[in-house]
Amino acid sequence: MLILQRKKEQALNIGDNISITVLEIGNDWVKLAIDAPRDVSILRSELVEAVSANQEAVSLPLDAGSLSKIKDFFSQKQKDSGNT
Repeated sequence: MLILQRKKEQALNIGDNISITVLEIGNDWVKLAIDAPRDVSILRSELVEAVSANQEAVSLPLDAGSLSKIKDFFSQKQKDSGNT
């Protein structure tokens, strides 16, 4: 993992065609601008996790245990998003 420090209005480049610029910095957040080709998929990590959970849920037989796991996963995600 590469860790970089950037200030407001500073950017970093990934390869020849992706640029990430810091637009704003708050107490516990940062606003980024990402310039990338349309064929590059950009997703927030919580959406990737939700898609994975949905795919897993579809493949599971629907029993009380499976439904409970799904409910627990989304309850935890809701709690996590409420803390930020």
